[in-house]
Amino acid sequence: MGPKECSAMDPCAAVVERAARLLSCSPAAPEVARFLDERDELRHLRTQFLVPKVNELPPSDLSLAEGAEECIYFAGNSLGLQPKMAGKYIQEELDKWAKTGVHGHTVGSRPWAWAENTIEGLMADIVGKGIFSKSVWYPALLSFYKPTAKRHKILLEDKAFPSDHYAVESQICLRGFDPEQSMLLMKPRKGEHTLRTEDILDAIEKEGDSIAVIVFSGVQYYTGQLFNMAAITRAGQAKGCYVGFDCAHAVGNVELYLHDWGVDFACWCSYKYVNSGAGGLAGAYIHEKHAHTVTPALRGWWGHNLKTRFKMDNTMDLLPGISGFRLSNQPILLVCPLQASLEIFSQTSMKSLRKKSILLTGYLEYLIKHFYSKDESNLSKPYVQIITPSNPEERGCQLSLSFSVPILAVFKELEKRGVACDMREPNVLRVAPVPLYNSFSDVHQFINLLGSAILASSKPQGS
Repeated sequence: MGPKECSAMDPCAAVVERAARLLSCSPAAPEVARFLDERDELRHLRTQFLVPKVNELPPSDLSLAEGAEECIYFAGNSLGLQPKMAGKYIQEELDKWAKTGVHGHTVGSRPWAWAENTIEGLMADIVGKGIFSKSVWYPALLSFYKPTAKRHKILLEDKAFPSDHYAVESQICLRGFDPEQSMLLMKPRKGEHTLRTEDILDAIEKEGDSIAVIVFSGVQYYTGQLFNMAAITRAGQAKGCYVGFDCAHAVGNVELYLHDWGVDFACWCSYKYVNSGAGGLAGAYIHEKHAHTVTPALRGWWGHNLKTRFKMDNTMDLLPGISGFRLSNQPILLVCPLQASLEIFSQTSMKSLRKKSILLTGYLEYLIKHFYSKDESNLSKPYVQIITPSNPEERGCQLSLSFSVPILAVFKELEKRGVACDMREPNVLRVAPVPLYNSFSDVHQFINLLGSAILASSKPQGS
């Protein structure tokens, strides 16, 4: 019994309870976590990451937590852990710079002049063909958003990540339109936290003739909802719209088939689930059907064909497709940690990671409901509400939690106890057990620490 047994057709609760019966213990017992860890075929991947110790985290209170132990790191949705090889690769390039100077552009295992060759093939296994840059969202949107008097709207979710919201707003203004009229924001139904797929498709059907571009998250940063990208793409393109996705919270988290789904374009960062470090390289994808019809509005030297790039005649020989969107060579010190992480991904598959992830997050959900559901017979008991969809097919590894007690207090108490997660305004704690390096025992320990954090935050001040 292991991660492969948990799917939408075989709820994770059944896997957990079956393990408990085999072990003759409670489903909430730590023995179940150890049982699942022992059968986790991906558990060895954790050893390839640097997991901070509790005493290395600034908010830790060593009177409440054992400083020498590894922390519970559930913040991979914000910043992934450092691959152990990242430092080695960075040092190799620093040494090459020191010893060879300008020759480093063309020699060594990752020549600086075409450093993307080191990582593009590895990335293709996760998301499909793409390029890497520091900022790719604006150039891609600029090339696809060609508004007319009739078709000028951009459809996006109401709580889009600020980067996306501002990008859309800016593009509309740049084209001389009014965001109040041209930004079509999708909101959940009253009393609900997430968008229903049927409501998104209905909006596309009703408004599609006026929509130029649809821009959605792959996974919504606040709620953790995984959107049905294939269905949204089909519906949008049927109405003549371009469809693009911000896959920042999806890449490395869920299986992506951007090409097979016919997605027109997508962008993503790599510092979350792909573990490239803060400010790491971003990636972009454009479907091959647009290779010769959608070209960059803003061109750079590195979009020029390599065979003629150094003739320096200032006559653009534009590479087709997404490659033509390159502006410059990649910063080699950012390539290094990304390469280190992608090499770990290459030791497994997104399908295998997703199988584990479904069970890992399902186990977290099971224990939260077991211990912290609302008790109608005892309304004074603190409780936790999960706003992320319960269907594994509609979420990644993140669960977004709200609390009946002050959330900031709970967050701070968790941090004191060596837990790394994050809080997002107005009222959500985001918890993301990442299958590459988190364990079932991490989940069980988190649940215990969550209980003590809730208890501490529920006490009257001064008590």
